[in-house]
Amino acid sequence: MVQIKEFRIVMPMSLAEYEVAQMYMVLKMQQENTTNAEGVDVVENKTFEDNVFGKGHYTSKVYSFQSKIPSWLTTFASADSLLLKEDAWNAYPKCQSVIKCPSFAKLHLTIDTIHLADNGKSENVHGLNKEQLASRQVEVIDIASSVRDYWSYLVGRCDVDFSTFTSARTNRGPLVEGWREHCYPVMTAYKLVTIDAPYWGFGKRLEQVLLAGERALFIETHSNIFAWIDEWYGMTIKKLRELEGQLYSSSSERDMKLVPLKHADVLERK
Repeated sequence: MVQIKEFRIVMPMSLAEYEVAQMYMVLKMQQENTTNAEGVDVVENKTFEDNVFGKGHYTSKVYSFQSKIPSWLTTFASADSLLLKEDAWNAYPKCQSVIKCPSFAKLHLTIDTIHLADNGKSENVHGLNKEQLASRQVEVIDIASSVRDYWSYLVGRCDVDFSTFTSARTNRGPLVEGWREHCYPVMTAYKLVTIDAPYWGFGKRLEQVLLAGERALFIETHSNIFAWIDEWYGMTIKKLRELEGQLYSSSSERDMKLVPLKHADVLERK
């Protein structure tokens, strides 16, 4: 059975700031989570133009995180073979990611994202039909919430307490109860996750695992975006593209020796 869930992640920043922040977060997390054994390999990274998204940036990546695979899943395929391949089309403020697993050829996982300058209350931004709306679930994610589940700890956990955190460079924060109602600037990432794993006996369980994993990843990545605001604030897309080019020009990102992104003060800003 196809599962459709829309996650709405409200962020205390503008649309333009989020574009920079999201790109910075992706680069930094890839560096921090890539080792000789596991991590992210970038297969292709280029600009694109089509009739669906217009102009944007396309990337193809392979994710190998064997240590985080549930043990029950290895009864169907070895951990080493459970790689995830992601094709992503980023035409900000619209993006789409299609994730496949060669070991489960029938698996279909798509993430469609639309970014809007609101606080998460827009309805049907993805233009779903009546049947899709009837099966869609909606969850608004609060990055300031301290509530985490098993998958959040497995994916990783941002340890910043946003109820006491204040950005030194922007003076934003702390994020106390009700912050989404009066925050400015503000924007929301509307992420529509569609999963179909048509496998008898374990398909539904696989769908639930992937959905829980995506939720945990959304929490972790967006928590890091705000926690690292003083690192990326003022950076330019041009400079980040240059850094991305350095990373992706190597045959393996694991071989790169770059200045740590946490030392962002050495990079060119506006």
